[in-house]
Amino acid sequence: MADPNAHRLWIQEALNLQLSTPDDRTLGQRLYDALRSGIQQGQLSTGHALPSSRQLAASLGIGRNTVLGAIDRLVAEGFLVSRQGAGVFVAEWQWDPQARKVADHTAPVALSRRGERLLDFSASSSERHLAFAPGVPALDRFPRERWQRLLRRHQQRAPIDWFDYQNAGGVSSLRDALCDYLQLSRSVRCRPEQILITQGAQQGFELIARLLADVGDSVLMEEPGYGGAQACFASAGLTLQTVEVDEDGMNVASLAAETPSPKLIYLTPSHQYPRGATLPLSRRTALLAIAQQHGAWIIEDDYDSEFRYSSAPIASLQGLMDDAPVIYVGTFSKVLYPGLRLGYLVLPPSLVDSFRRINARLHREGQYVAQAALADFISEGHFSRHVARMRKCYRSRQAALRRALAPAVARGLELSSGHAGMHLVAYLESHEMERELVRQGNEAGLRLSALSGYYWRKPGQPGLVLGYAGANENDIDRAGRWLSDAWLSIAREVTKEKTPYEHRKGKNAGG
Repeated sequence: MADPNAHRLWIQEALNLQLSTPDDRTLGQRLYDALRSGIQQGQLSTGHALPSSRQLAASLGIGRNTVLGAIDRLVAEGFLVSRQGAGVFVAEWQWDPQARKVADHTAPVALSRRGERLLDFSASSSERHLAFAPGVPALDRFPRERWQRLLRRHQQRAPIDWFDYQNAGGVSSLRDALCDYLQLSRSVRCRPEQILITQGAQQGFELIARLLADVGDSVLMEEPGYGGAQACFASAGLTLQTVEVDEDGMNVASLAAETPSPKLIYLTPSHQYPRGATLPLSRRTALLAIAQQHGAWIIEDDYDSEFRYSSAPIASLQGLMDDAPVIYVGTFSKVLYPGLRLGYLVLPPSLVDSFRRINARLHREGQYVAQAALADFISEGHFSRHVARMRKCYRSRQAALRRALAPAVARGLELSSGHAGMHLVAYLESHEMERELVRQGNEAGLRLSALSGYYWRKPGQPGLVLGYAGANENDIDRAGRWLSDAWLSIAREVTKEKTPYEHRKGKNAGG
């Protein structure tokens, strides 16, 4: 017959072995961790009796109070149960370690339908060369010392209210500074109280989708367009209706007559993302008329309008008329740095109170020190000087990329105009070439963004979206030369595969 006390002996031996290894934790913490781990991993089964506190203390060479402290914690947490006059036993533990093993290693994690949909928009993060990464500003040129001084200034002066919950829509000094800036530089019609500070443009899109549209409602979007906005509206359950983008931007004239009445219209009129077109006045007024006809709201995403190289910044769509049905969305991620996580909405007066209250409820307000520092950064002129420096820097970096790609361009590679923004588009002949260049780029440690990935309806136009703002000119030169060589190599292979008839046809087409 088995000795009912045998298991107590091996429990003491196992604990002795674990506590004999040097460790920075206290003896009480180590004993607690060892017992809890044994229970969770099934080494101590439900109903097993522990040695008495005196036996454990004597066997382990530690104080009885230390043992009692560990046991009391486990009793309080439900891992152990104390029975008067009988001792301490392992409580009924519901977690089956074999089931856990199967769940960890064989069964897929079940996400919600919304979560699965979002995964389609979410590329795996990886460390890659900053050359060609779209939307990354020149972090090496940001005036960090000046910014840190402004942060320290407001950290030392922070009023007690900033440590509490707020629902004012943002620090008033930042809203005042932004109002002046937007009126002067972008012809936005607003007052400071119409500005709601958000944690980036994405939060602004989410608020708009939740507050102004219901599941199943239609949103018109540019095709190709910004994946972040696509993800936000799709995850909110909206129906995305794509509108063709041509050399003049969103072409609403291409919409089919049976297109459902939209609740929202999203676009990037000043610098279409990613193709770079600027929406002309005739299309802007047509969009305003469509919004008024359907009772829809236009979402004007003005993500990088500061960086124009051949003309002054384009006036906003929002500022074209009084009481325009437009929500203007801005961000500091491109002009300053993404980690700042500050953006803003300029709301029509009728929406201000609802948006402010619901934003405070869903997301809470915060980063008041950073907001106050940014207000000074703008009002003291640092912002405008930084933008001017970056405009010159990006013009130079774009030129470096064009020089590096010149051999490929001479052989037929087509690049976008680059009159504004932080990226160029290289248009390719086929999706096969696009996939092969992306694959080779991955092997070379370069991030190449496929233009077809910006299309909601596949397959989309093949090409590459080439960011140039985030890397210095030497890195751009090396990466650009690599891309030029890779494109030329693939283009030569394609030429070899053409039939003699296709060669003659190509020559005739070229004159």
